[in-house]
Amino acid sequence: MPGSNTFPSSECPADECQWADIGVNLTDRQFAEDREAVLQRAREAGVTRLLLTGTNVEESRQAVALCQRYPNQGLFCTAGLHPHSARFCNDDVLSELRELLEQPAVAAAGEMGLDFNRDFSPRPDQENAFEAQLALAVDHGKPVFLHQRDAHDRFLPILKAWRDRLPAVVVHCFTDQRRPLFDYLDLDCFIGITGWVCDERRGRELAELVPHIPGNRLLLETDAPYLLPRDLPEPPAKKRRNEPCLLPWIGARVATLRGETTQALAQQTLANTLAFLQRDWPAALTHTTPAHP
Repeated sequence: MPGSNTFPSSECPADECQWADIGVNLTDRQFAEDREAVLQRAREAGVTRLLLTGTNVEESRQAVALCQRYPNQGLFCTAGLHPHSARFCNDDVLSELRELLEQPAVAAAGEMGLDFNRDFSPRPDQENAFEAQLALAVDHGKPVFLHQRDAHDRFLPILKAWRDRLPAVVVHCFTDQRRPLFDYLDLDCFIGITGWVCDERRGRELAELVPHIPGNRLLLETDAPYLLPRDLPEPPAKKRRNEPCLLPWIGARVATLRGETTQALAQQTLANTLAFLQRDWPAALTHTTPAHP
């Protein structure tokens, strides 16, 4: 019922499917009042691993702090500067990001890239910040978590120049067209798919492309609290807020598009996530308490 704390599930029970959500903005203020409940609902839905997104220095610090506060919740995070904030990139910011990338909780560099849709930062600043962060990722041997919107023609050559020195790449929240998809696959990138694919209006072209992503290149993410799936049978507890517990719903849609079982997709995308991060990643424990009050 509207406003309830129940969420739809896929046909794969949580005790049979384990999922990894590679894009969660858990530092967002929309989660300020109920983060522990959000983590609990994720566990109950079988979403046992969450990669928290860092989009600037402060949010990256907060993401590290959350990983430390909930050490048994299957949390890792990224550290980076989103292209919207690229105008703030300077030596001090890069020095702070360098220190963050040395934190054990930080599994990837980013969110970084180019966004020529909104142009919140001048395009030259975006390109400079992108390359500077790619250099940091190379120096620290970190995979990268990338953002690209309406910028493929500049994004691709920059990525190509660095790709051989990067251990792994995911193009997060992919919503682009066929040519960019295959350009990124040619560079052996992972492709992050969100609830955009559940939108019968905006997500139609993406739905047609999803079956063409090789099984070993596919990752799943909610981008919570954003990109709430449009095809949910009931609205969520908080209006328009997406949560990691909805990842199995997205996964079920992707599995249907690909002609796969939900269980097989969960297993494959979890294996892909571990391959992307190239590290051991224990699942969330069933019951846990914060490390700090």
